[in-house]
Amino acid sequence: MRIGILGTGSMAAALGGAWVRAGHEVRVGGRDVAAARKLAVGIGAVGGGEPTEAVRFGEAVLVALPATAAVPVVGSLAGELAGRVLLDCTVPMAPGADGPALTTAGARDSVARRLASAAPAARVVKVFGICHESIWSLPRPSFEGAPLGVPYCADDQGAGDLTADLVGSMGCVPVHCGGLDRAGLLEAAAVFAIGVWWSGGEARHVFPSPALAPGAVDDAE
Repeated sequence: MRIGILGTGSMAAALGGAWVRAGHEVRVGGRDVAAARKLAVGIGAVGGGEPTEAVRFGEAVLVALPATAAVPVVGSLAGELAGRVLLDCTVPMAPGADGPALTTAGARDSVARRLASAAPAARVVKVFGICHESIWSLPRPSFEGAPLGVPYCADDQGAGDLTADLVGSMGCVPVHCGGLDRAGLLEAAAVFAIGVWWSGGEARHVFPSPALAPGAVDDAE
């Protein structure tokens, strides 16, 4: 698969590197062209340059930008993005009095929906924002004997299928969570998990599987 990346930060590097390892072709685009070229060399991408070059290259295009910058950048590229799958990994977060805070208005408001409005002919998918960038640096990430589950939200069936194939190629399990009207829930979940880590806790301990409870097998029978 050909994938363009908008951005030159840590998520661009981690996901871009994971995709190169999985055998995909990646091109990096950034306003700082020198940084885009340096990142491309570092992860083994086919090249780096202007954002428009990355968009034109990719069947799918990753938005790996700060949430505050993502909407205007995507809006400026709306024509180029028409028909392409737009992968949104942004987390709308800012420091708050009690830890990280969500900056969107609620469950039905999300950066993903705003991107869809900014580039209405693009096929937006909310995905890859739940995990810290360090997770994507692992080869075929798995935990406690199971491959990593990657939740995503998409309105377009074809875009969802492409995303599921991409996730599977990374050795992970795609988890379809509904349409873009649920993307705000994924963004809020990411901020919640970051807040748990910020406080010194473990987010995975908050969501144990019911199957792990004593007597769960007997109850199911």
